[in-house]
Amino acid sequence: MLLICGMALLIGAVAAVVADALLKLIGLITNAVFYQRFATNLVAPGAGPHAWWIILAAPVVGGLIVGVMARYGSDAIRGHGMPEAIESILRGGSKIKPRVVLLKPLSAAITIGTGGPFGAEGPIIMTGGAFGSLLAQTLKLTADERKTLLVAGAAAGMAATFNAPLASILLAIELLLFEFRPRSFVPVSIAVVVATALRWVLLGFLPLFPTTHALPPLAFPDLLLCAATGMVGGVIAWAATSLVYLSEDTFRKLPIHWMWWPAIGGLIIGVGGLFEPRALGVGYDVIGTLLAGKATLALIVGILIVKTLIWSLSLGSGTSGGVLAPVFMIGAALGSLLAYVFPPVAPGFWALLSLAAVVGGVMRSPLTGVVFAMELTHQWDAVIPLIIASTVAYLLSVLVLKRSVLTEKVVRRGTHLTREYSVDPLEVFLVGEIMPRNFMSFRLGTDLRDAAKAAASVPINSEMHRLERAQRLYPVLDGSNNLVGIVTQYQMLGAALRPGSTAETKIDQIMVRHIVVGYPDMTLREVANLMAASEISSLPIVDRKTPTQVLSVVAMDHILKARLRDLNEERKAERVLRFPDIFALGTGRLLMRRRGSDTSASK
Repeated sequence: MLLICGMALLIGAVAAVVADALLKLIGLITNAVFYQRFATNLVAPGAGPHAWWIILAAPVVGGLIVGVMARYGSDAIRGHGMPEAIESILRGGSKIKPRVVLLKPLSAAITIGTGGPFGAEGPIIMTGGAFGSLLAQTLKLTADERKTLLVAGAAAGMAATFNAPLASILLAIELLLFEFRPRSFVPVSIAVVVATALRWVLLGFLPLFPTTHALPPLAFPDLLLCAATGMVGGVIAWAATSLVYLSEDTFRKLPIHWMWWPAIGGLIIGVGGLFEPRALGVGYDVIGTLLAGKATLALIVGILIVKTLIWSLSLGSGTSGGVLAPVFMIGAALGSLLAYVFPPVAPGFWALLSLAAVVGGVMRSPLTGVVFAMELTHQWDAVIPLIIASTVAYLLSVLVLKRSVLTEKVVRRGTHLTREYSVDPLEVFLVGEIMPRNFMSFRLGTDLRDAAKAAASVPINSEMHRLERAQRLYPVLDGSNNLVGIVTQYQMLGAALRPGSTAETKIDQIMVRHIVVGYPDMTLREVANLMAASEISSLPIVDRKTPTQVLSVVAMDHILKARLRDLNEERKAERVLRFPDIFALGTGRLLMRRRGSDTSASK
């Protein structure tokens, strides 16, 4: 773990430099294409007048270039980066090809710089993750350790982009790590801290969209409106996600190679840019205007409609770009529109809430949405309204959508994916709690045929028979009841029925002397892992202090009983206590009457 933490230091520093370089490259291409000047400052298209043909043609040309790069370079650069990172973790052993480190940021810079309505965070996530993966691949590490370094690079890149370290760590936990363990959490946090600290040197330490006002006390009706904001944000999240995959399904039906799809997506972007040029590009300046409460109604409506349409429809073409910045802009525009209906609270308040709501709905990451909104603005006193809006949007998204915009693509490629985490019941139970009290064993020197008959002749109605359904392995004991070997049911019956077997054949001749054992203080998860590693389905349980003393025999069937108990707790509904049956007594005692018996207990 300490070795991985040391690597995370380097990965965090590289991710910050990559983030800075990519933002400058996007600025360079945007300035060259739309303003015909040499500059690297991040500026959005639409901040000044442009010829109509530039707005229309630039995204098409950018799409053509990206399509060629994807076909002849690497098709891993297609998409917004997050699904590709998830798929690499789940299916690819956290291995990313070296060429992705160069092609992904370059393709994203071309797409966004020519007007693509995407964010830089997705490509930076993929690039930072690719660097972490490459470093891990040069060393002798496990797949889990490669995953940790990949996610460390991805989270560090996001933190350097948005100056949002806590949100980046939360997103890594909620979406990429698929675990919450010290072995992964600590290195990821280290990489994020290093990237953020270096980001302060390269890009400044101020929040991306600073606010300077404090929120007034909120009344209960205001909190209800926060919930209403979450509902509207959830609806927008559902609509945008549906449009993305409607677009992707439509592109798949086109009778042309996918290399040309980004150019068609670029045409959609160009047409939308003719109506609202400020919907093009990353749009950080527009997001800042919306969150400051200074946007005009025309800009709000234009962004909400045009940005949602061109982002959703062009993303389905497989072009390169992130989803967070567009989601921020769409959410902020929605809230700015609601501010015309809802009572005033503070400048940009409803925009901030809608931003968190749309993030929580689109990405299915409600905590990330809340923390992102606070870290982007440093509006720390908005935590309760943000929790309400983001949670309600997340609830609505869960009810109406099977998966998020980030995971649907992975599932469509044939990978089952769940983001619902709970305590494994196998971690809760110990072997001693579930191991059978009775088991069958054989004495050293027992005739093989007698042993086979004994195993097959257990009475059907006996308790031993019920246990025998699970027992397929039998300990062999010496005269002092010490474990000397094991024999399986398959071995014993097969040897007894084999031609040449005689009544004098002993069980000693077929028993296995190299024995894998378990202990009663082991968790069921440890035993299950032991069985998987040893490729067995049963094993004797012995006393840890006296390893030759057999206590029981545990099979996979017994382990599954813990799963069954967990399943019953989830699905079996029962009324444990009836309120009319509870009577308070003056002595401070409770009388609890249940079926057929009375029980009294002290308060």
